[in-house]
Amino acid sequence: MENIKGAIVTGGSRGIGKAICIKLAEEGYNIAFSYRSKDDEAAEVAKLCEEKGAKVYTQKFDVSDSSACNDFITKSHEFLGSIDVLVNNAGITKDNLMLRLKDEDLDAVLDVNLKGSFYMMRDVSKIMLKQKSGSIINMSSVVGIMGNAGQVNYSASKAAVIGMTKSLAREVARKNIRVNAIAPGMIETDMTDVLSDETKKKIAEAIPLKEMGKPEDIANAVAFLASENSRYITGQVLSVDGGMAI
Repeated sequence: MENIKGAIVTGGSRGIGKAICIKLAEEGYNIAFSYRSKDDEAAEVAKLCEEKGAKVYTQKFDVSDSSACNDFITKSHEFLGSIDVLVNNAGITKDNLMLRLKDEDLDAVLDVNLKGSFYMMRDVSKIMLKQKSGSIINMSSVVGIMGNAGQVNYSASKAAVIGMTKSLAREVARKNIRVNAIAPGMIETDMTDVLSDETKKKIAEAIPLKEMGKPEDIANAVAFLASENSRYITGQVLSVDGGMAI
């Protein structure tokens, strides 16, 4: 059966983004995803999605560049035919205690995590409004809800994503467009791979469900919010954190 729906994913070449692309390909979507660094990783994700039956378009750029976002969306729309799902997954950290944070550490995180999501939402919304349908899914974080020492800039960016999600949800609901956010907790990725087993164990013990999550846990949540199973859900934040934010 030929795929008929199109999904855009930013930051799709590794970790959570990779899992999201593969899951949406399994769900029958054609995929357009962005990445910023390694071409070989992007090629591998594209190959895995194609093996699931998806057609795949990739583009290398930085989401903090408004014109690059617009170019990616235009080309993705031409490739996909329709944009039924947008997943704003691209994000960075520049962690430090607030008194040690430099202006550029704040700017860099806001430029990617907040402004990048804004640019993508704004331009994709124009297309979805004409379609009178669509699902936008923004990646927030558990620290955007509860805060975290050493991540003032990152927490601020992810809290702002929640506010932006709820505001846009109100603006576009009348056109059958849903806008939601996911707030991941501690997820096993390349960043956690460098931690010692002892550190990982301590982290897991602090989580009510006593384990770190996997990228696939986030991908499953994305698939739910992208699907008709969540047709009556908008403006919400789905915490996938093992209970961290209870």
